[in-house]
Amino acid sequence: MADAERMLSQAADMCEDGDFVGALKIYSKILKKNPTNTDALIDKGVALQNLGRLRQALRCFQKALAVDTKNITALVNTGSVLHSLGMFDEAIKCYDRALRIDKKCAMALAYKGLSLGEKGKIKDALKNFKKALSIDKDYDIALISKDIAQKILKENFTQK
Repeated sequence: MADAERMLSQAADMCEDGDFVGALKIYSKILKKNPTNTDALIDKGVALQNLGRLRQALRCFQKALAVDTKNITALVNTGSVLHSLGMFDEAIKCYDRALRIDKKCAMALAYKGLSLGEKGKIKDALKNFKKALSIDKDYDIALISKDIAQKILKENFTQK
């Protein structure tokens, strides 16, 4: 098992350096030996997502969830891919599942806010960004998105 951890660390370093293709080779080796390694499945999904291979990334996250239905990282990443595919309602369902497991998951709250914003539900989005910031006051996605949502609401109010 220590070998898999070492390989995961090596692949993570490659991802940090932007070598997602190289990292994918390592994740595939790990998964060949242990197809239910959730860390490798999730990290492979993230690498695929960074390469724009969204459907393949989604399959990795779904496999991780088949192994561990309560894996918050897999749920949030599944939502992120679904959001990227324009499937905002499905993404929101993933974030809600993650929030049922951990209601203080700032990432799930912020990402849910992004999907709600895409659906035009700016007030609901803003609530989620604020909740995320109450948990992590420096969470950049929530900070930036909250400011944008507030500007949109202000513009909509002044146009009426």
